[in-house]
Amino acid sequence: MLQVDGPLLLLGCGKMGGALLSRWLDRGLPADGVAVVEPNAAVFEPFAARGVARYDRVGDLPRDVAPKIVILAVKPQVMAAATGDLRRLAVAGSVFLSIAAGKTIASLEALLGDAALVRAMPNTPALVGCGTAVLVANPRVAQRQRDDCEALLAAVGETAWVDCESLLDAVTAVSGSGPAYVFYLIECMAQAGIAAGLPEELSMQIARSTVTGAGELVRQSGEAAAQLRRNVTSPGGTTQAALEVLMADDGLAPLMARAIAAAAERSRELD
Repeated sequence: MLQVDGPLLLLGCGKMGGALLSRWLDRGLPADGVAVVEPNAAVFEPFAARGVARYDRVGDLPRDVAPKIVILAVKPQVMAAATGDLRRLAVAGSVFLSIAAGKTIASLEALLGDAALVRAMPNTPALVGCGTAVLVANPRVAQRQRDDCEALLAAVGETAWVDCESLLDAVTAVSGSGPAYVFYLIECMAQAGIAAGLPEELSMQIARSTVTGAGELVRQSGEAAAQLRRNVTSPGGTTQAALEVLMADDGLAPLMARAIAAAAERSRELD
């Protein structure tokens, strides 16, 4: 059962905002405990059927709306336009939770004034309840507000906190962008299987199930990934032959390091 100090206001009900809202409602958040600002009525239809109130823009909100938690789930490039006069909701006892990639606490404070602000970096596995979100708070955030923000994101996966906001660039590079790396790994494995003679459909099937199965094994076993790798690597066997390529000086590790560094640098440039 989700228990937070509401009511809530959700700005943006796209894929991530919608995934969050769906899980909150499934976990017992009452429909009248949240209002949503979302201009796309078609996207919002499933939630309208569940009794959630929708407004086209911030300016349409009733003046007596007084949310305890405002969740900013719009794309970073439209944040300034979408937030409108939300600054008026930055009152004592309220907290803003932003899941917009690259938007720093300083840039959000410029929009919202002296607000209690939590910035979080979730990732797309949240869409199936298996996400990872890392959070950081400004000094105005009280412990109860930290707990509430964490509970909202824990509804779609694992959570962790950092004290230094600059670490969110690395978090974005590893976790926020990370699912795309895994999807590309599946593509590459499938293509390599086809090149080795497998039918296309079969190659994609086993590449996909191998990656998802290995991920579940990591999650359930509790062992380090390095140990699991050693567990399946027989001396002189097929896995060792492949790992000698992947673990070469010009193999996967330096390639991934460059990819993560590029993503982190881009994250720093986004604000």
